[in-house]
Amino acid sequence: MRKIYIIILLLVSLTAISQSTVKREIREVTLSGSGYALGLQHGKMLKTEIGEIVKKMKQNTADNLKKDADQVLKEFFKYAQFTEAIEKYTPELYSEVKGIAEGSGQAFNDIMVLNLLDEFWVYINNLENHHCSGMGIPSVNGSTSYIAQNMDIEKYTEGYQILIRLSRTDTRPEQLILTHPGCIVLNGMNETGIGTCVNTLMQLTASPKGLPVAFIIRRILNSTNKKDLLNFIQTVPHASGQNYIIGIQGEVYDFEASANKVARYDPKNANGTVYHTNHPLVNDDVKPWFKKFSPSSTEKLNTNSHIRLAAVQTRVSERSSIDDTLIKETLRSKDDAKNPVCRSVTSSGGAFTFGSVIMTLSGKPYLQITAGSPDDSEYKRVDFTSK
Repeated sequence: MRKIYIIILLLVSLTAISQSTVKREIREVTLSGSGYALGLQHGKMLKTEIGEIVKKMKQNTADNLKKDADQVLKEFFKYAQFTEAIEKYTPELYSEVKGIAEGSGQAFNDIMVLNLLDEFWVYINNLENHHCSGMGIPSVNGSTSYIAQNMDIEKYTEGYQILIRLSRTDTRPEQLILTHPGCIVLNGMNETGIGTCVNTLMQLTASPKGLPVAFIIRRILNSTNKKDLLNFIQTVPHASGQNYIIGIQGEVYDFEASANKVARYDPKNANGTVYHTNHPLVNDDVKPWFKKFSPSSTEKLNTNSHIRLAAVQTRVSERSSIDDTLIKETLRSKDDAKNPVCRSVTSSGGAFTFGSVIMTLSGKPYLQITAGSPDDSEYKRVDFTSK
């Protein structure tokens, strides 16, 4: 009887191990064209998934706010006066969102709110749904340059991870974009070795008339000129508090942007590394009710964001040599069980690691990406097409 019991336990253990090591690859979708036509293609190709995620987004909103989702969105769009800025700085992207709505058969505002993720979080003043951890490693003496991030968002998006390959045009480089159906971008890179990772900085001031985060990211990914790109990120009016880690071939820049200020973060490490989570490190343009998060505050904080920042900083700030193996180890880390860098979908709380990306920007640029948290999914290498 004891032997049978041991065999049963062994079989259960082997089954659990087998299930825990099942690795899935992210779904890849290729889109072409620009503006409305690009959005229309996106909407038609992913119509079913977009309908599902709109429904889940509304259910998630109603569950969290204990209020009818359509009423919440109606009130949100009275606040959200972003159209003028979008049409001024990225008119083709406004048309693209219109095309997604038309192609998927969804209401325009329902698609637009999918592309106003940070702005909606700002509106409901939610500090809990974002736990992104990012880093940038520049090229030093010919070493490889990377930027990388765990993109943590709400759990209703699980199963909808996609990698969009945006085909090159005469005026736009080929791009690899992490996102979900209906959303134009979460983060990404282009074939010239320019990419960006982002972190919500809810504590910084926001503006209902600035340019939203997703549209800023896509504008960055459309760029091939360093001077133009750096000028844009530092002068465009920002709708939401956000940190942008920007890689430009072998160089890495980090900017904390708010409605009234853009401040560069540079910890002056010998290896040139930067890293960020979800609280401001140099930008003191904070909301009055978040004064304790001001970099000038003397209050010592030990929040989820501070704990994750320490985990990343400890691993990369003093290393003389950093490769993608160390980056993967960092993005998979769970030094603090309650405040891990890597958050599986089964973890507590409303957020999880939707996808993890490592962008190699110097030499021959390429992307490594997971569907879900990197402890549940192997990184897949994705290269750009030949010209």
